[in-house]
Amino acid sequence: MPAEQESETASGPSSEDRERLDREDREERELVREPDENHETNRSATRLELFFDLAFVLFVAGCANMLAKDETAAGGLKFAAVLAVGWWAWASATLYANRFDTDDAIFRLLTLIGMGGVIVMAASADQVTGSAGAWFALGYVTLRIALVVGYLRVWRTLPETRSGIKPYLIGHAAGAGFWLVSLMVAAPGRYALWAVGVLVDVIGPAVAARLPDAPPLHMEHLPERFGLFVILLLGESIAATVHGLHDGKWAAGVVGTALAAFLLAAALWWSYFDLSGGAAKRRLVQEGDRTHEGVHDFYVYAHLPVAVSLAAVAVGLEHAIVHGAEGHLSSGTRWVLGAGLAGYLLSAALIQGVLSHRYRAVLIWPGLGVPAIAVIMVLDLAPAVLVGLCAAVLIAGVATGVRQHRHGEIKVAKV
Repeated sequence: MPAEQESETASGPSSEDRERLDREDREERELVREPDENHETNRSATRLELFFDLAFVLFVAGCANMLAKDETAAGGLKFAAVLAVGWWAWASATLYANRFDTDDAIFRLLTLIGMGGVIVMAASADQVTGSAGAWFALGYVTLRIALVVGYLRVWRTLPETRSGIKPYLIGHAAGAGFWLVSLMVAAPGRYALWAVGVLVDVIGPAVAARLPDAPPLHMEHLPERFGLFVILLLGESIAATVHGLHDGKWAAGVVGTALAAFLLAAALWWSYFDLSGGAAKRRLVQEGDRTHEGVHDFYVYAHLPVAVSLAAVAVGLEHAIVHGAEGHLSSGTRWVLGAGLAGYLLSAALIQGVLSHRYRAVLIWPGLGVPAIAVIMVLDLAPAVLVGLCAAVLIAGVATGVRQHRHGEIKVAKV
């Protein structure tokens, strides 16, 4: 190293580094910055995004309470529908932040306003078909309005993105309109308007992704954010284990079931982050902007059944632990737990298979896990035995997936 460089290194950062730090410092002091497309190479989730997710932790818990009170087919459909609304509220906010997060005062205020809407949704989620339904609708509309205002800022300052964000603007605004009108309509017409509003809202991003000049998604940030939502959902299973132990009074069967439940949750985590989710991220990151637009859509929307399934698993595990000292579980609890596990495995198989194109490996795992779980749920077993067998299937599946990875049968990236 030349003496000049050694002297500069010893004395501190170079002039280029100082200029960069000064520029970043000036940007941070600016309360309001013009929206711009995110092109940071190593962008990761921000502290504001993690704070925003806290409201969704409570929302998922509210939906879980709804299912816990009604473990029937009708209760399951209502649970899935309400959770789907909340999931889309989160996903649409994430898609906006993925492209246009300026982290200035206006962006932060809009995010916090949207977060307030999610808090209202969370507080009313388990009473959505009762008197709290109007509050639920207002919470959803609040988040839509915050997104519309955000896209209007982009429309004003980035003319080159207008054709790409127009479907988002129309979809979010029209969706909010249907939900506002629903406040003046009695059930069941109100719920029909909700469904139409969400459908219109969802179509916007699907149309935008197919436009040639659509703003690109950040392929490092996107799988990280969806992985964090999966963590949020898996946290419900850990909370279920805690609540189950507490409410089950630490009976021997309760402790045994709780141990099996924890092992099952750990295997679900391993299965997603080292296998299915990792295979999906590899496709997104490897191809980047060259990835066909349908791949982006599939990746995003395929996480909806993952979310519904993992939330159902948490409800089933908590009831199984609470009744761990009994001889068997109710058919409702077995149905919820079995549908949740089978739904997750099927969703993971689709995500991994479609995005990796390695269908043979997927048929072995997670594919074979679906019929295995179905057989276990048909059996009228003691809770600890039933949950233990489910955990064994998941653990064996993870071991199989790890072996497939080591032999090059599947390829993954860290999520």
